[in-house]
Amino acid sequence: MVTTPISPTAKVSKVEGIKEHSNYLREPLASELLEDTTHFTDAAVQILKFHGSYQQDNRDHRTKGQEKDYQMMLRTRSPGGFIPAQLYLTLDSLSDRYGNGTLRVTTRQGFQLHGILKKNLKATLGEIIRSMGSTLAACGDVNRNVTAPPAPYKNRPEYGYAWEYANNIADLLTPQTGAYYEIWLDGEKVISAEEAPSVKASRQKDTNGINKNDPIEPIYGQHYMPRKFKIGVTVPGDNSIDIYTNDLGLVVITDANGELQGFNILAGGGLGRTHNKEETFPRMADAIGYVSKEEVYDLVKAIVATQRDYGDRGDRRHARMKYILEEWGVEKFRSTVEGYFGQKIAPYQPLPDWKYQDFLGWNEQGDGKLFYGLHVENGRVKNEGSFQLKTALKVIIERFQLPMRLTANHNIILYEIEPKDQEAVEAILKEQGIITNPAEIDPLTRYSMACPAWPTCGLAITESERILPSVIERIRTLLNRLGLTKEEFVIRMTGCPNGCARPYMAELGFVGSAPNSYQLWLGGTADQTRLARPYLDKMAIDDLEKVLEPIFVYFQQDQQNNETFGEFCHRVNFPALQAFSATYTPKMTETTTTESKPKRVRKNQNRVSVPDEMFVRLKEASEAEKRPMNQIINEALEAYFSQKS
Repeated sequence: MVTTPISPTAKVSKVEGIKEHSNYLREPLASELLEDTTHFTDAAVQILKFHGSYQQDNRDHRTKGQEKDYQMMLRTRSPGGFIPAQLYLTLDSLSDRYGNGTLRVTTRQGFQLHGILKKNLKATLGEIIRSMGSTLAACGDVNRNVTAPPAPYKNRPEYGYAWEYANNIADLLTPQTGAYYEIWLDGEKVISAEEAPSVKASRQKDTNGINKNDPIEPIYGQHYMPRKFKIGVTVPGDNSIDIYTNDLGLVVITDANGELQGFNILAGGGLGRTHNKEETFPRMADAIGYVSKEEVYDLVKAIVATQRDYGDRGDRRHARMKYILEEWGVEKFRSTVEGYFGQKIAPYQPLPDWKYQDFLGWNEQGDGKLFYGLHVENGRVKNEGSFQLKTALKVIIERFQLPMRLTANHNIILYEIEPKDQEAVEAILKEQGIITNPAEIDPLTRYSMACPAWPTCGLAITESERILPSVIERIRTLLNRLGLTKEEFVIRMTGCPNGCARPYMAELGFVGSAPNSYQLWLGGTADQTRLARPYLDKMAIDDLEKVLEPIFVYFQQDQQNNETFGEFCHRVNFPALQAFSATYTPKMTETTTTESKPKRVRKNQNRVSVPDEMFVRLKEASEAEKRPMNQIINEALEAYFSQKS
């Protein structure tokens, strides 16, 4: 039996004390929820996270001298991205009644609702729970949403196993405190999916790090985990979930007949870091070994117990399991886990190469039905001008009662579609302005990701979701001008260094470092199998073309064997990139300057603003007619004044 190495007198962070005195995630949240205030105290906010919500401040609405514009973000717990039709329609309605009118697909296969006021929080959560949903443990120092490949193949059993075990592991590691239902449903019992008997049995076994002295939280204890803990389950070759970025990764292993045998185990991944703190860094998971299907839950508990007991509870920046792996090495980590597991871990089994897949467009499930992968730019389900994605999804789900799977690249897969309904589903999407053929989506956009960032995320240093479309447009313009029209690569952006959109795995990553400035990371791969590295510590967004042009030109001149942009950056290495950039003479012309980079507006320059809807229509006309927007505006004004004269 392994005993905890943590001394009761060891110095711990403030959050550890808040958890200890919370009465298993109840207080001070439960008491403050009853108060007629606009926000929670810092202590209650820490406990609120375990219930799946963050308190935020809309900085777009901040007024000097006035109270912050407090609102809550809610995040669903949706293992493998599964969202039944009833739950989706509830989320859609709640976002309109209590939120900001949008839904956000997350990079861990959940939905987020933004803009919920404190006074509406209980009603919102209650409806989610009664609609077969949950937000419990979607945030906080616990195991978060367990990810799995979203493709709903019925003729490929390994995909079914991945979903099954993602859901079961999520159940195994769900907090057992009754606080969630006591607070949000006043203790009301609701019908929910039954846990697998094997999950219940594993939780009740007094082995593998189970704390028999804590009957309420036998796995976590009253302090829960030192920090967030992320798990992903996938199948050989399918890296649609960025398997190496998880604290714990499991890979389904089947025999020649498709029967489940066990799982390969990876551990120690994680991307969060802090600027100017070199002791914090992104890290890819290491191969640990193999476990049989009969013992997988015991090994999961043993790994969780290792992080629970040895993770740093004094410094939250140093609390993720990746730092244990980095400092101990794989052998010591494996040996420690084996102490909890009670036996040796078998060797890691060979796997095929990993490949990223997004499953967009129409696909066969393998049982006669179809599934459709829908691209959602930056994960934002919204109505804006002629783009009415939110309306389209509501109409489709109401009419056909389709379930969905959210993807780790913040897209949506609709499935269980009868072939006779294919044309109707596609027609609804087209009627609402949605591009239905993924081949028509610019690959730079298709494979990109951004976190929400400004204005609601309290950690955001600068913009991400709202600015990435224009950044991609500028990059595409630059590539076209340089003759690189067919190039495509993975672009990811975050508004802070925590890495929610996983920029450290991208071929070209932007990490917010100051207002309107970003760190530039280069050298990841299209299949997310290698970490990028920091190329430039701070790049003003206005300097985008100046920084990227020499890199792209060097890529154009020295590309070998059709290597990708990320492979090129990794091969030539950064000193060569920097040397080339230092001596590069820009290939700029008057035309390309104005087209590729927006001019900075001078204070004395005349400006006219137009409503958002009008701007969207203007942009569409500009793209359709291949004319500048100002030319269309000038013609309209000339026609107007001609009529007046």
